[in-house]
Amino acid sequence: MISYISGKLAHKEASFAVIEANGVGYELKISLQTYAALPEEGAVCRLFTFLNIREDAHILYGFWESSEKSLFLHLISVSGVGPAMALIMLSSMSAPEIRGAIIQENIRVIQGIKGIGAKTAQRLVLELKDRMLKDGGDSDIAAAYSGAGGSRRAEALAALVTLGVARAVAEKSLDAILKKYGENVSVEELIKLSLR
Repeated sequence: MISYISGKLAHKEASFAVIEANGVGYELKISLQTYAALPEEGAVCRLFTFLNIREDAHILYGFWESSEKSLFLHLISVSGVGPAMALIMLSSMSAPEIRGAIIQENIRVIQGIKGIGAKTAQRLVLELKDRMLKDGGDSDIAAAYSGAGGSRRAEALAALVTLGVARAVAEKSLDAILKKYGENVSVEELIKLSLR
């Protein structure tokens, strides 16, 4: 198991980052939370990792904080939630918001994430609420409720497609968001709003 990778940030986009360590470039799928925390390209950084080994691929996931990785591991332990869905969840809401929604049994908020149906939302609450409370849920509830252009559109579109959203659906959603909120919306916000 690879616990973390430390090295120079060679490249970053909203859905993945490349860290060069000892002459090897490691591509890691990341959430918007991690993307927002990453330094400028060329800086040294460390990402906590999870290696998902499938029959057809070995996929490395990266997390800025160990608490985000811990939540990711909790999420994928629930039947019906795979790594791609967990990454969409972490890109749609902050980790404290997700924990808060699970602890508060707020099914409606969880269902607001693209791809999460009623049964999956109920399963998340049923299977994870006690674990979230054990991991220090009070601070997560407080954090969850304390408030949380052309090239940006292209970057957001690429990230959404990478996350598994159909291109036509993603384009329609992005256009509606840009029309409603204007051109000053960040890439992170574009993706978050599109995933809701």
